[in-house]
Amino acid sequence: MKILDSTAFVTGANRGLGFAYAKALLAAGARKVYAGARDPTSVPALHGLVAVKFDVNDAGDIAAAVARCTDVDVVINNAGITVDEPLLGARGAMALREVLDTNLHGVLATSRAFAPVLRANGGGVLVNMLSALSWISLPGSSADSVAKAAAWSLTNGLRNELRGQGTLVIGVHAGYIDTDMVKDVDSPKSRAEDIAQAVLDGIEAGASEVLADDTARYVRAGFAATPPLYLGSGEG
Repeated sequence: MKILDSTAFVTGANRGLGFAYAKALLAAGARKVYAGARDPTSVPALHGLVAVKFDVNDAGDIAAAVARCTDVDVVINNAGITVDEPLLGARGAMALREVLDTNLHGVLATSRAFAPVLRANGGGVLVNMLSALSWISLPGSSADSVAKAAAWSLTNGLRNELRGQGTLVIGVHAGYIDTDMVKDVDSPKSRAEDIAQAVLDGIEAGASEVLADDTARYVRAGFAATPPLYLGSGEG
């Protein structure tokens, strides 16, 4: 579909990648972008950007947003958290529950709520922001990888279930992105603006998957390595 004259809803849109998505959508001609944020006053003022109170873990917020935003034909599930706790650490089980609540169950809750809206507006597009961590686990990222792998599978399931109503479901994979979430990570990072543009290009091309940077492409290609990259450096 075309971005021009579309109406989008972006979760976690008050900063970082979410705000980059919002700006890119408006620059590409979107009529309106609803910017979901737990604190709507934190959404920067921008013509065409409409702040909406939205916490992916709050059923009341989700219901109110769906009732208000009935003109949406693009939904971008961007909101997410990261945790720095080993699975076998003191808070490992709790940390995993926390990241699953937002990065998996929050994505499902938002997708379920907006699916009828997308159907009513001709099908539209549902974008899930995943990660190269969907396919590989790094030291310190185990819980994040579990959640992103589950969200990847969720995305594939939603694609099957929403195909009949004409909704394009896109899974986006990327490595580290230069946002506050990973500001303490000393590794190469992609620009949020570049990731957002790659996703908008994918929407217009009708892609089901977007490998948005070199890291995602490298990790995906590593499936064919011997041993495959996802087994980690301790194997083989």
